[in-house]
Amino acid sequence: MSETRKGLTAALGAYLIWGLFPLYWKMLATVPAVQTMAHRTVWCALVVAIWLGLDEGFGWLRMLSRRTVGMLLISALLIACNWWLYIWAVTVGHIVETSLGYFINPLLSVLLGVFVLRERLRPLQWLAVGIATVGVIYMTVQAGRLPWIALAIAASFAGYGLWRKLMPVPAVQGLAVESGLLFLPALAALLWWEYRGTGAFGHQALHVDGLLVLGGLVTALPLVWFAYGARRIPLSLVGLLQYITPTLQLLCGVLVFHEPFLQMHWIGFGIIWGALVIYAGEGLWRMRRSPSR
Repeated sequence: MSETRKGLTAALGAYLIWGLFPLYWKMLATVPAVQTMAHRTVWCALVVAIWLGLDEGFGWLRMLSRRTVGMLLISALLIACNWWLYIWAVTVGHIVETSLGYFINPLLSVLLGVFVLRERLRPLQWLAVGIATVGVIYMTVQAGRLPWIALAIAASFAGYGLWRKLMPVPAVQGLAVESGLLFLPALAALLWWEYRGTGAFGHQALHVDGLLVLGGLVTALPLVWFAYGARRIPLSLVGLLQYITPTLQLLCGVLVFHEPFLQMHWIGFGIIWGALVIYAGEGLWRMRRSPSR
């Protein structure tokens, strides 16, 4: 199998796992979201530490400066907020809105690039952002409330992506430091809940304990696959594949868990999907026009 095909397979695997996450976290609906997030952090830290220890050791830690570790602490807090909000939203029945957040995320990342990194958008990219904004405003007006879950998920993940872009740390090593920084607080919280008699681990069905432990693996594995795949396939293909995740999440919410998908959702999502088609199509067109190097 060629390196490109291996990369494509790995990236597809990552996006498929992320897209089916609602099925996983919904099975933990009996566990408070903050406890699920703490377990996810602890077990993810252990999985990544074992992975890196067996793969390349920990010599790379000596190259981390205090500034880099401080920046990784901020990114760790951002991703922890994203994890908690996503798990909570899934378990209380807002899967459709979480999928909206991940549809909005790429366009929000574009805006952060403009206002923070001083990147310049081309006319069609501005058009895509404007159309997506119209879609969000439409659903806000129709629902009578701001889709804050979608916007908070998009903002936290886009902010995380921006912050990580500023640091020269590979994805898996970065996750190791982030989860390592959160390991002791998360473990302390789990022990405190256990001491207070409110801990879920060991006090519910056996399969719930298993799912909490496996949460670390299902968190780390797709990121490892994504990091492997992203290095072997074109960036334009990565950009298109990323929409597999929110599409599957949306299908899970509507077809599996029967969340309402009303006319306003069809119109609002349709407007945002149209924006994404313009954005992705413009990127592909420009990639094909660019001379190969």
